[in-house]
Amino acid sequence: MRPALILACFVASVAEVSAQNAGDVRTQSVPGTEVAFDLAFVPSGSFLIGSADTEAGRDDDEGPQRTVRLSAFWMSTTEATYDAFAVFRFRRLDDNIAAPGDVLFDADAITRPSPPYEDPAHGMGGNGFPVTGMTRLSALRFARWLSEKTGQLYRLPTEAEWEYACKAGGGVLAGEPWYENNSGGVYHAAGTASADGLGIHELQGNVAEWVMDSYSADAYASLGEGAQDPLNGTPARGRGLVRGGAFDDPLDRLRCAERFPEASAWKARDPQMPKSRWWNTDSPHVGFRLVTPSGEHTMDEIRAYWAEILGA
Repeated sequence: MRPALILACFVASVAEVSAQNAGDVRTQSVPGTEVAFDLAFVPSGSFLIGSADTEAGRDDDEGPQRTVRLSAFWMSTTEATYDAFAVFRFRRLDDNIAAPGDVLFDADAITRPSPPYEDPAHGMGGNGFPVTGMTRLSALRFARWLSEKTGQLYRLPTEAEWEYACKAGGGVLAGEPWYENNSGGVYHAAGTASADGLGIHELQGNVAEWVMDSYSADAYASLGEGAQDPLNGTPARGRGLVRGGAFDDPLDRLRCAERFPEASAWKARDPQMPKSRWWNTDSPHVGFRLVTPSGEHTMDEIRAYWAEILGA
């Protein structure tokens, strides 16, 4: 089953969705640790993906605009933090404790990031700050690990989900983001910029965020009008892209529709051959946040999903 079709399978019942309101918040703990993070509810709906021809700063890859429909989901209110990623990165911080008590979780069997060539954060990171410098594959593998630990499907947002949440929250005008003029040339602790209308922090600015999709300049041209939960390309393959802009970008690049394709320069100084699957040597401006589709999912469904994305 294609990943896009699997995404469509994780749809909440009408009763459950109607019981939630936009911006409702719930907390997810990581079993066996003191790490926890909040998620805000984003209800199902339709929106115009991309930007109008008249929008200031518009790039050609932001059109043509299409109406797309999205199922409800929860989005983490901050970017993934160093302390959360560290439990996945360092075996000594992990253990066999997981939320689904009837499913064996073997911490020793987890494939974990190799040591980076240099500090991926370039001296800017630490506990409470966004984790940065990882590849899209690395972010996906973290999401797989977290899904196994919690018994809840966590993944990167699709490009459509990210833009939908950005526009629903009011965009960059909803709060003062960390960007070129106020960041001091560094990114800041997660959650320190004011939240948008959905209660989500730093969706724009601070660090740019990986999405599931692979980059295509004409991705929207192939979308049918009213497409449900679109996903372009195959996650973990092809050229990725990030959304939201970062601490070193001007304010006019933090538009909801702005797309930032993965660049070869992000790995330019990596001396390894082949270059690391886990880390980019020169992308301290790139991190990620997670979403989970609304509804409950069995471990068999979750494992089938990740086997389709990343292999057994």
